[in-house]
Amino acid sequence: MPRVTGPVAQECSGERCVPSVFVSSSDHLEPSASSERPGRAPLPLLVAVSLVGVEGAALVVYGLVQLPALTAAKATMVLTSTLFFVVYGAALCFFAWQLHRLRSWTRAPVALAQLIQLGVAWSFRGGTTTALAAALAVVAIAVIAGVFHPESLRAVEGADADSEE
Repeated sequence: MPRVTGPVAQECSGERCVPSVFVSSSDHLEPSASSERPGRAPLPLLVAVSLVGVEGAALVVYGLVQLPALTAAKATMVLTSTLFFVVYGAALCFFAWQLHRLRSWTRAPVALAQLIQLGVAWSFRGGTTTALAAALAVVAIAVIAGVFHPESLRAVEGADADSEE
């Protein structure tokens, strides 16, 4: 079995190794821990990841839009609001990216964010914000459905099984 120890491979049989610059096409290296996980995200998961990414980007933009309201009288409120929305949005974008890479641990924070969003949607129902409430609820439900779709679960669990081997 060939062993790579640098730019030159070594052909080994038993305990004897001979340097060789030729490595057959059937030989392969062990994947590193930092390499991409095998497999692709299924369509329901891609839709969920895309929606979470859009949510995250929108929250970052919303946080930054708060900055022009910065005055001495409102400094604490504006800065903490900006910091909250930017960090929350950036975290959602990070979770979306990791979920796209089929990291199973990201399902919990993504699902929690969607449950929070459903609560926000519920509080916006009625009056002039009903359309916004409906949009927030539809997106949250679509993300939860995409993350916990059977194809998505199989893909993430398969990636976890591959990484444990």
